[in-house]
Amino acid sequence: MPETNIGSASISGLTSRYASQADAAVSQTFKIASQTTDAAGDQKEYTWQSPTWPQNFGYYNSVPELKTAVNTKATWTIGAGFEADEPTTLLLDTIKGNGKDTFTSIIKNTIKVKTLDGDSYAEIIRDDDEVLANLKPLDPSSIVIVQNNKGRIIRYEQTSKIKGKPNKPFKPEQIFHLSKERMADEIHGTGIIPSVEWIILARNEAMADWKRVLHRNIEPLWIFHLDTDDTTQIAAFKAKMDSARVTGENMYIPKGAVVPELVTTAANASLNPLAWINQLNDYFFQAVNCPQIIIGNAKEFTDASGKIVYLSYEQSVKAEQLYIEEQILSQLNLQVALTFPASLQSEMISDQPNMELEEEPIEKAAQPNDMTSEMEGKK
Repeated sequence: MPETNIGSASISGLTSRYASQADAAVSQTFKIASQTTDAAGDQKEYTWQSPTWPQNFGYYNSVPELKTAVNTKATWTIGAGFEADEPTTLLLDTIKGNGKDTFTSIIKNTIKVKTLDGDSYAEIIRDDDEVLANLKPLDPSSIVIVQNNKGRIIRYEQTSKIKGKPNKPFKPEQIFHLSKERMADEIHGTGIIPSVEWIILARNEAMADWKRVLHRNIEPLWIFHLDTDDTTQIAAFKAKMDSARVTGENMYIPKGAVVPELVTTAANASLNPLAWINQLNDYFFQAVNCPQIIIGNAKEFTDASGKIVYLSYEQSVKAEQLYIEEQILSQLNLQVALTFPASLQSEMISDQPNMELEEEPIEKAAQPNDMTSEMEGKK
C-alpha cells in the first residue's frame, strides 16, 4: 500500500507559472499596426488596384446589417432625386448606363461601391460634340489608377477578365471616380469594411454559437455507457439509438445493459450572449454612422432624442451630398443639387422657446407715477 503520511505534502510552483503567464499577457496587449499611405514616390509611374473588392462584395451580400447600412446611406444621399435647370435635366434623363439605368440609380450605385471598397468608377462616354452621352459603372477590382511622380493621376487602365488580353487605357477625364475618405497623399479612398470587420465577425460568431446552444436544448447530447466492448453490438446499438432520436421513438433496453448520461451545462455556468450580440449590433451601426432609428428601429428612443439623432445624421448626409455635387460639377461639368428626403432642422428651431416672450413680465410692473396717483385718489 502507498504511504499516506500527510507530512509528505509538497508545495506547487504556480506562483512562478502565473507570473510567466502574466508577463506573456502584457506582451500581448492590444496594439494598432502603423500604416503608410499608398502614394507615388520617386518612380516615374505608380499604380494601384483594389485587392479587396471581391471580399468586400461578399460581406455586402452575406451580412444583412452591413447591406442595410450601405443601402440606407446611399438612399438618403440620393434623397428624392436631383434638381437642375431644364437643359441639364433633359440631358441627364437620357443617361441609361447599361440600358436600364437612370442617372440617379447610377450615382446611387457608385456611392454604395465607394462606401464598401473606398473607390468607385464609371466610364464617361461623350459624343462627337463632347456632350455627355452615357455613364457606365465599372468593376472596381478591374481598374488600375496610374499616378506620375508628382502625385497626379495621368490615366486609368481596365484589366481584362480574359487572360492575355492587354489593359484598356482611359484618360483621366474619361472616368468618373469617387473616393471615400481619401487621406493625405493616398491614391485611393478607404471603405468601411476594415473598421467594422471585427464587429461583424464577433457578432456573427456569437449568433452562430447561440444557435448551437438552442439546438442542444432541443436535441441534447448523451453519453451511453454500454456493458459491452463488442464493436458489432456497439454499432447496432448506435444505429438503433440514432434512428429512435430522429423519429422521436422510445427505446427499451435490458436493465443494466446501458447507463445513459445527459451532457448538460450547469445553470449559470455560461453567460447569456444576447446582451453581447445587441451591444455589438449597436456598436456596428454607430461605427458605420447609420443610426438604427434611420432604418426603422426606434427602441429606447424618446421623441426628443430621436430628433437629435436624426438631425445629426442629416448633417453627415448633407456633407456627402455636397461631395457628390462637387464631383459631378468637377468631372461631368454639370451642376445638380441632390434633395434631402425630409429635414427636421426647421422643426427643431420652431421647438425652441421664444426667448423674447420669456423676457416679458407676466404683469406690467408698477410705475412710480401709478403709485402716486393711486395714493392721491384715496385721500
